[in-house]
Amino acid sequence: MTIFPIPAFQDNYIWCWQSPQGLWVVDPGDAAAVERVSGKLNHPVAGIVVTHHHPDHTGGIRRLAERWSPEVIGSASSRFQPLTRTVQDGETVEAGGIALRMLEVPGHTLDHVAWFGHTDAFPVLFCGDTLFSGGCGRLFEGSAEQMTASLARILSLPDETRLYPAHEYTLANFRFAARLFPDDEAIQERLAEVEDCLAKGQPTLPVTLGLEKRTNVFLRALTDPVLQRAIQSQTETRLQHPADFFATIRAWKDAA
Repeated sequence: MTIFPIPAFQDNYIWCWQSPQGLWVVDPGDAAAVERVSGKLNHPVAGIVVTHHHPDHTGGIRRLAERWSPEVIGSASSRFQPLTRTVQDGETVEAGGIALRMLEVPGHTLDHVAWFGHTDAFPVLFCGDTLFSGGCGRLFEGSAEQMTASLARILSLPDETRLYPAHEYTLANFRFAARLFPDDEAIQERLAEVEDCLAKGQPTLPVTLGLEKRTNVFLRALTDPVLQRAIQSQTETRLQHPADFFATIRAWKDAA
């Protein structure tokens, strides 16, 4: 099974795969972008999976639903309506050949969820705006404690899990991290890889969770004592808990 990105807007990715019934897409904020791919492949849209209610993730759903009447799957707590099927935390649903287990991951929004499953080759996580390569989502509604718990939940997944975030923010994230931690070799090496990838016109996504554990400062802030000491050295505030380190680096990124 091939999962491929449909570029939308300035930096969104609508993740897509084919089933015998048609295309499945995650967070189709732009209906026209999906329709172009549907026309090129001559496949209808059979299903839609939603991570959270923001318009750049849901804005195209009604138009696609009017045209093809696909299944629209989301959290029972989602603020986006209408959904044809709602799912509770931990529940698994079949989505175009992938059994996806819904994980509540509040922080970016209170209704944010991620979808974890297995293809025939590897585990996958559609993580929306909760986790990016090298970064994480802004806290528009949730708290640092909620986001810390959500990221810890993702950290418990297998290292070989392929992550499918909804935005191509990788370069900006690693430039930020490289400025903040210029002596961190893993970050500097990853920045060089990202720059090379984009120079070739290739997306930087998906990435493995194992790679993010080594290079993503928002994940490392929760568990890596070396990075935690580096963060502490740059602030006069006494940081004790993982949420403290996360909140500090999140505030720095917001101000960057």
